[in-house]
Order: sequence, then C-alpha cells, then structure tokens
Amino acid sequence: MDVWGIVWLGVLLIVNAFFVAAEFAVISARRSQIEPRALAGSRSAKTALWAMEHATLMLAACQLGITIASLLILNVSEPAIHHLLEIPLALTGLSEELIGTIAFILALIIVSFLHVVLGEMVPKNLSFSVPDRAVLILAPPLVFIATVFRPIIVTLNAAANGILRLFGVTPKNEANSVFTLDEVATIVAQSTREGVLTDAGGTLNGAFEFTSKKVKDVAIPMSGLVTLPEDAAPADLEKAVAQRGFSRYILLNEAGEPTGYLHLKDVIDLEESEFLEPVPPKRIRQLISMYDETDIEDALATMRRSGVHVAHSFDANGETTGVLFLEDIIEVLVGEVQDATRRR
Repeated sequence: MDVWGIVWLGVLLIVNAFFVAAEFAVISARRSQIEPRALAGSRSAKTALWAMEHATLMLAACQLGITIASLLILNVSEPAIHHLLEIPLALTGLSEELIGTIAFILALIIVSFLHVVLGEMVPKNLSFSVPDRAVLILAPPLVFIATVFRPIIVTLNAAANGILRLFGVTPKNEANSVFTLDEVATIVAQSTREGVLTDAGGTLNGAFEFTSKKVKDVAIPMSGLVTLPEDAAPADLEKAVAQRGFSRYILLNEAGEPTGYLHLKDVIDLEESEFLEPVPPKRIRQLISMYDETDIEDALATMRRSGVHVAHSFDANGETTGVLFLEDIIEVLVGEVQDATRRR
C-alpha cells in the first residue's frame, strides 16, 4: 500500500506539472511564432492558437487540474510517506506520539518540497524558457481536457464572476482586456519620461505613427524624383547611378507619367553593344497603382503580396501624385534605410 502511495505521488506530480506548464505556455507563447506554423498546416499549431485565443477557458482548466492534483498529492501520498518514515524512527526508542509527530512533519516537508519544485517551479521555468515549443506540445491535450470538462469549468467561472460582481468588479475575458493603441502609446511615453524605457532609434514611436499614415504621407512627389525617359538606354542608367548614386529610377513617358522603373542590376549583365540602345521592355519593371488615401499598412501588405517594391500613387481624380517606395514605408518603422549605391 505504501509503495502505491509513492507511485501515485509520482503520477500526481506529473499531472500537476503538466497543468502548470500548460498554463504558463498558453500565456507566454508568442503568437507571431505560432501563426506561420498554423498557416503551413500544423494541427498542433492551430490548436495552440485556439488555446491562446480562449485563454480564460484554458487557465480555468489548468487551475482546476492543479487544485485536484494538489489535494490528491496531500491526501494520497502524505500518509504513505508518513508510514514509511515511522519504520526507521521506531528504532530511535522515542515514544509513539513523538515518532508520529516527527514522521508527519518530515512527510509534509518532503511532499511540499517535491510538489513546489517538481510540480510547480520546474514546469513553470521550462515553459518560460521554451514557450513556443511548450505550447505546441501541451495545448492539444489541454484543449481536449478543457472540452471534456467544459460544463464544470464554465460553471466554476460563472460562480467566480458572480462573486466579482458582488464587489462591484466587472469581469473581463481575453477578448476585451487588451490595450488600445492609444493606451500603449501612453504607456510607452510615460515609461520613456521616467527613464524605464529607451527608444533612441524612434522605432516605437514610428510604429505608432505607422498606423495613422496614408500613402500620400510617405510617397515622394513627382517633382522630387530623379527620373529617366522610358526609352532610356543602359548607358543613361549607368550615368545616372554614377552622378546621383541611386540604384532605381522611375521611367516617364512623354506625358510625364510613370510607366515603370529600372534597377541597376536589370541592365548590368547586358552586352556592351546593347548599352546605347533603349533598355529591352522585358527588363523594365512594372509599377502597381496605389490610391493616395490608402492606409500605409495596407499599402505595405499589397506590395509584399505582389512582390513589387515601387508603386505610383494617384488621387481621387485619377491623377498621378507621386511614387511610393517600399524602403520609404520601412523607414517609417525603423528609421532611415540607405540605398547601397547612394552617395554619402
């Protein structure tokens, strides 16, 4: 019987460790690391994302599992260890009452130590160390358990929320407890003023500004561009690179409208005899069109999806207003990006 008590101690420690590790994995895993796996078709990643999106249910399931495992550890394992310790203590010649007290204290210390270290701290630290890997492994069984015991979990959660309302506190779940953009901006500004946070490169502020900018705020006006005629020869491009240092140049037709663009590497492999002839049409890169009131984040998504790094912007009348470069969008987020061929 005592041996089975020790066996159950090991099993219950593993169960407790599972729920602790799953709890911390769900709340500490990075969504940005899980989503690509889910999009690639990983079933465990899809389950992990679902668990992260239903964190309240998952945490309630973990708390229920931890509570049950902890109670069973104390009630099943402590008596077995207590009895085993009484055997060597009986050899000391102490009274039965004193032996029972010492055995109880030692058993309580041993069980508490194993419970805290192996059942709580080790799995917690493991999940914090490798949260993305942990959530992929632990989320599927946790979601299964939460689904099976969902009626019990929902009932207990409703009771907890009812108690909160009695004290005038409105319960919140993961869907409405996030910070708004303005709240995050305020937190960053206050943290910067107090010296807790440093944003020397302006990346954080750039990220906040990024969400409010339009294409017209980032696009370069036509008057500010260095351009070439659409019948430009490779020699013209080479001359422009030598003089201005840019690697890409917009091509304009006779009406002054952008029709495409050329990159230095588009002509660098041409034969010397072709350098004075107009660049072959197949070498000219196409522009995409972008309404100048488009949000800059939507413009970035469109350019990434199409694989085009340059777009011409137009207004409500359909007239060209400028040219939008991918690097100018990125500069809003991370600061100045230097063209590798540009003159310093």
